[in-house]
Amino acid sequence: MADIESLLKEKRTFKPDSDFTRQANWNKKTTNEYRKLGDSNPTKFWAQMAKENVSWFTPWKKVLDWKPPFAKWFVGGKINVSYNCLDRHLEGENAWRKNKAAIIWEGEPGDTRVLTYAELHREVCKFANVLKAQGVKKGDRVCLYMPMVPELAIAMLACTRIGAPHSIVFGGFSADALRDRINDAEAKIVITADGGYRKGAPFALKPTVDEAVEKTPSVDRVIVVKRTEQPVDFRAGRDIWWHEAMAEASAKCPPAKLDSEHPLFILYTSGTTGNPKGILHTTGGYLTHVTTTHKAIFDIKDDDVYWCTADIGWITGHSYVVYGPLANGATTVMYEGTPAHPGPDRWWDLIEKWGVTIFYTAPTAIRTFIRLGDEHPKGHDLSSLRLLGSVGEPINPEAWMWYHRVIGGKRCPIVDTWWQTETGGIMISSIPGAVETKPGSATRPFPGVHADIFDEAGESVKGDGGGFLVLKQPWPGMLRGIWGDPKRFKETYWSTYDQTYFAGDGAHRDKNGYFWIMGRIDDVMNVSGHRIGTMEVESALVSSPDVAEAAVVGRPDEITGTAIVAFVSPKGTTIPDDALVGRLKKQVTKEIGAIARPTEIRFTNALPKTRSGKIMRRLLRDIASGREVGGDTSTLEDFSVLAKLRESDDD
Repeated sequence: MADIESLLKEKRTFKPDSDFTRQANWNKKTTNEYRKLGDSNPTKFWAQMAKENVSWFTPWKKVLDWKPPFAKWFVGGKINVSYNCLDRHLEGENAWRKNKAAIIWEGEPGDTRVLTYAELHREVCKFANVLKAQGVKKGDRVCLYMPMVPELAIAMLACTRIGAPHSIVFGGFSADALRDRINDAEAKIVITADGGYRKGAPFALKPTVDEAVEKTPSVDRVIVVKRTEQPVDFRAGRDIWWHEAMAEASAKCPPAKLDSEHPLFILYTSGTTGNPKGILHTTGGYLTHVTTTHKAIFDIKDDDVYWCTADIGWITGHSYVVYGPLANGATTVMYEGTPAHPGPDRWWDLIEKWGVTIFYTAPTAIRTFIRLGDEHPKGHDLSSLRLLGSVGEPINPEAWMWYHRVIGGKRCPIVDTWWQTETGGIMISSIPGAVETKPGSATRPFPGVHADIFDEAGESVKGDGGGFLVLKQPWPGMLRGIWGDPKRFKETYWSTYDQTYFAGDGAHRDKNGYFWIMGRIDDVMNVSGHRIGTMEVESALVSSPDVAEAAVVGRPDEITGTAIVAFVSPKGTTIPDDALVGRLKKQVTKEIGAIARPTEIRFTNALPKTRSGKIMRRLLRDIASGREVGGDTSTLEDFSVLAKLRESDDD
């Protein structure tokens, strides 16, 4: 089969701002030196980063033990994540951070809490003692099923303090999904809340836990945070109120000195079969990776107010809401609710209110705000912003330009980041102040990351070309396996190419060595012998002034092999009619070529998305092909969207 073709050509470039460069943590010279070292000797580079950015109780004896596909980093080193995120900011020359805001939290109803590093340290020590009092020991797994409240971060850090690996399950999964994840990890304890707030109303969590733990023999205790004051069933001998347990707990708990490879957390990702994969990350390598990338890519400074909008239930929240920012002594913002409640300007209001300087969000959210209209961000003072970031899926160039112009005021660098649950931290991204950016490109691999593009024979695609994104060398934040299933780990990630990690994404590398992520390989369409990525066709559609968002899939076609079907959300006042269909087909032909022109365009007010904001193209493929929607739908945000799409299909 042919290589994946890149048909969309983006010629706009943006050089680093000289003022930003002068103050950057990594300037062009530093970045080039690190890149040179990372290319020639990645283990030496990562060892240097581990010494500079992470505190160790005991130094390691060996940087890397690599027995493909199993890696051990900083072998023999002793470390604790909670100590790195808290204690070291209260000691010595960093002691001034005691009264610095660690977490700024805002609930959806408008209630707020600000926890300083000293306060967060005290709460974490107390809850670590609560866990120990309930019989949790080093190595025991703890399941967290919670809303976006400070207690979630406190519980995470308490687990890491005593060496109990946590498994966070997003607080929107069903009882069956929660039960399966608890049983797979054999969690000893579940931490939850009575509920949380979303879209202006309280939602319940405790009843879901009650249903799930009826069939979880490993669970001894359920600890419940009181958030919404909803009535809950309380089972004597099993259920414990968070606030009551904390009232009796000591605020002194020394951090455990853990092996660098001690399990840190399990995070489940959903597969198309509905059988979740428990991605395992360990301690020293993961912390080195997220602390280093957060410091370099987000140019974090002591006076920054940093906001990553991800839910902590996803890997982005683990790495870049909690662990990376707190290890760097940053102020991190947590927001409980939805982006557009009580109004479509909620996020921009929060940026203005808290003086956010660094803002990291998903392309899906950006496109949603484009559809809502420029007047909402323009109604707020966003001048505090100095850096913007994008995460979750490829960002199309027009969304990048809107983000740059409307949110960043044409002055903020944009870091477009590619990484996965499995990689632990960012793998490909620009370094602000050091790298020229191109709208839609994640630019180049981070120093010490050996990314490449292979053809199907496993040969590197030379020059300007597309293919399969791979990682050729181990990296410290890499997953250490699938919990309890080493065979599945090998087959899923390492069987396609020898000793090479297969990311499952298609990518194109241009003549400047910049990477353009083209989406999941499953989403690549074979049209008349041409392998075309969905992202490029979607980008061409969204470049139309009439379109807010688009998703493209392929359905079987007797003549071309695959027919391109586009699901399009028009902008507010646009009339979805045959004339618009004609304009959009011409737009794609102009931007890409006739080969990528959609056979069919369907209009919809909303697209099916996961709770983390990714478009579920698998479901759209089923609808476009007239099939019954199948596979795992537990991550679907709004089932009514699917129902409406089915209705339009019946019409």
